[in-house]
Amino acid sequence: MNLKRTFGAILTVLGIIGLIYTGIDIINHHGQTTTLVVVGIISLLFFFTGISLVRNTKDEA
Repeated sequence: MNLKRTFGAILTVLGIIGLIYTGIDIINHHGQTTTLVVVGIISLLFFFTGISLVRNTKDEA
């Protein structure tokens, strides 16, 4: 089991959850603007970092 690929999958899932949370709060007008911006940026960072880890990690046999 490749640890980098597993960590990338976890980061991707956390990013998706954060983006969904941010989207729901924007639609419902619940959160403060600065909080939504920070959560959205961190979620994007997690998502793209996780995707790149999963994509760029080579399988070793």
